[in-house]
Amino acid sequence: MKIKDLAKELVKLTVLEINELSKILKKKYGIEEFTGYNIPINKKENKKENKKEKQTKKKIFDLYLKSSGNSKLATIKLIKNITGKGLRESKDLVDKAPSLIKNNLKKNEADLLIKEFEKIGSIAELK
Repeated sequence: MKIKDLAKELVKLTVLEINELSKILKKKYGIEEFTGYNIPINKKENKKENKKEKQTKKKIFDLYLKSSGNSKLATIKLIKNITGKGLRESKDLVDKAPSLIKNNLKKNEADLLIKEFEKIGSIAELK
């Protein structure tokens, strides 16, 4: 398989498939995060790490939808269940992503909701 063909196949993967691939590479081959031939992590990645550290210190979070992934309908249903909003309002939140789904969440509740989004292939984040 040529590199270009491999790249085309990788781009087609869903979030869940990428997550599964990552687990396989880690367990079977011992490959974890790639930072590029032992080149130091760039400043952008350091900012992400600092943001994560700040999040662990925070007590209250806001949940944002970044992407509905491949299953827009499942994402709409999940948002409807989480927020108690109507179908139309939930659809509008998905269409306008990134969008605020729920605010003032405790860390454990927010983490559970993030996992629910991951299960259906959507991407959500905490701020």
